[in-house]
Amino acid sequence: MKRYSRFPFRLSSKTPSLSHFYSSSSSPKTPDQENAKTLQLFSWGRGSSGQLGCGTSTSDQIKLYPSPIPTLSLPPSSRLSSSISGRLLRSGAGAGLPEVGISCGLFHSAVTVEGQCWIWGKGDGGRLGLGHEDCVYVPTLNPHLCDVKCVALGGLHSVCLDSSGQLFTWGYGGFGALGHSVYTRELYPRLVEGPWDKPICHVSTSGTHTAAVTESGELYTWGRDEGEGRLGLGPNRGPDQAGGLPIPSKVKALPVPLAAVSCGGFFTMGLTEEGEIWNWGANRNYELGRGDSIGGWKPQPIASLKDIRIIQIASGGYHSLALSDEGKVFSWGHGGHGQLGHSSKQNQKIPLAIELIADQRVVYIACGGSSSAAVTGKIRKLYMWGNSKDQQLGVPGLRDVQTSPVEVKFLSEDDELGNYKVLAVAIGASHAMSVVSRSA
Repeated sequence: MKRYSRFPFRLSSKTPSLSHFYSSSSSPKTPDQENAKTLQLFSWGRGSSGQLGCGTSTSDQIKLYPSPIPTLSLPPSSRLSSSISGRLLRSGAGAGLPEVGISCGLFHSAVTVEGQCWIWGKGDGGRLGLGHEDCVYVPTLNPHLCDVKCVALGGLHSVCLDSSGQLFTWGYGGFGALGHSVYTRELYPRLVEGPWDKPICHVSTSGTHTAAVTESGELYTWGRDEGEGRLGLGPNRGPDQAGGLPIPSKVKALPVPLAAVSCGGFFTMGLTEEGEIWNWGANRNYELGRGDSIGGWKPQPIASLKDIRIIQIASGGYHSLALSDEGKVFSWGHGGHGQLGHSSKQNQKIPLAIELIADQRVVYIACGGSSSAAVTGKIRKLYMWGNSKDQQLGVPGLRDVQTSPVEVKFLSEDDELGNYKVLAVAIGASHAMSVVSRSA
């Protein structure tokens, strides 16, 4: 089994950009190339810490609408990663093709391509895993990672799952967020030596806590818990007096095996292979969707979704989304920023279908801290709603609170590419990214 280098050296200033590996040829195109798809990574919102990847360092840097990250050119023959936080494992179409995945943290971003991780943005706490705490303004290869299956970015830390089922974390270690039995920061990726005896197959993280699912469906959690029960461990098994648990611990109260997990701000959601949601933790803003505001550490199913098969879950700071196998999106929890998409700022006690996109089959969902997104079916259009204070919804002219889904437009005049299809979206605190397929 592979071990990863953690030697204390800094990256050379000559570290290549992703376009060095995946760039377009300037030679004339063949007929097959003319019909080929081009994959691009777009970013928008506030980028004062470099999280947009556009190479600038101005404190007021904002992209009003999606723009290509100039140093990135993704491999055209590739597919979306099969491992996405909160989503049941996908298989079938595109098997054997290179996989591409994205993640947004608080103020940093990452893309995984063919088992490699490119990362950029705010660096304090060591969250980029590059051996320093400086901001990085362009996508930069992390040479300490290989065979990467997926990356999940948190507040001041990051998590990587490799193809062999090993888990690595780095960044700020306060509250035990890294799972290394100590509270110190890590400037390089470090193996999490948890108590599991099966490979990890799924991982999610939030501001200060992390959850991992094994191939046998067991769930392990660690990090911060302020008494609301987000770790799901129960009396005498949770955090210390400082509110942190630096050791991965099994959630024994779960009566069913899980296939996916999603970490919210102060709560956690799990998803079974059969499409049933279980959740626990804080519920003051109805984050658990149970119809009341009573929270706690014991995992419980959401009664109102009992007869609906869910294929993806997504968690924000105080709200949640769920995607059904019929393409319907349900939302619940805190609605003060319009993040529920119900044309109001009211909280929602139980999951409610978002009617304004109910006529379209949705295939992908995402949550930021107080904003939300959905990608529709065959035409693959992107809709966003919620907090727009930092232009993270990608639609110029919106008010700070957008209570209903609005379509995000992608410009094509600048690159002579035609129709586009959105494959995936990720949302941070004040920015967002999307993988887009473009055709000539």
